[in-house]
Amino acid sequence: MSKFKHIWQDGLWSNNVVLAQSLALCPLLAVTSSATNGLGLGLATLFVMLGANLLSALLNPIINRAVRIPVNILMIATLVTITDLLLNAYLHSLHKVLGLFIPLIVTNCAILGRVEAYASKHSVLPATIDALAMGLGFLWVLVVLGGIREVIGAGTLFADADLLLGSTFSFLQITIIPEYRGYLLVILPPGGFLVLGAILAAQRVLQTKWQHPSKALGGETCA
Repeated sequence: MSKFKHIWQDGLWSNNVVLAQSLALCPLLAVTSSATNGLGLGLATLFVMLGANLLSALLNPIINRAVRIPVNILMIATLVTITDLLLNAYLHSLHKVLGLFIPLIVTNCAILGRVEAYASKHSVLPATIDALAMGLGFLWVLVVLGGIREVIGAGTLFADADLLLGSTFSFLQITIIPEYRGYLLVILPPGGFLVLGAILAAQRVLQTKWQHPSKALGGETCA
């Protein structure tokens, strides 16, 4: 397996920020009451992660190892502030929905973890690909979790997508179950835990099936 293919597989699936590392669960559970909210926070996190990995890889040769972590934190905080201001200026409605969780991207362990574990030890290209893979891996989990909670909890999918993507993408807003009263528990944080648990279980079953097909089917392996 090529180096870059391995990075993509790790970020999107086998070493996924949420499914394998169990990081960034607080914003994940709090924000994903809808697929649109999950997409918004996922894109903001992807932007910060990409900028942080890129800058870390570029500046690493000139930064003393003793001050590397404070510099990385300062760099991430700057990128988050820029993201927060841009969302407030151009997507104000979505900014009000995501609220405190945009500034809290600074404390997202996944971002500092990738900068320290990977970007600070590699060149620009692999560090950039790693950020894209990890960021997109986090994003798809946010969208899937938000989509499942929204459909079960409100009977809609991508409600208010025009707040994030503009009126051109209003066609994404779908009413899956007309005149549905909703299931409040799934929208609340405890419901997020339940849906996330179901996604984790599904991921483990698929992982086992792919790695050990005979075991997943209940068959015997030959000695």
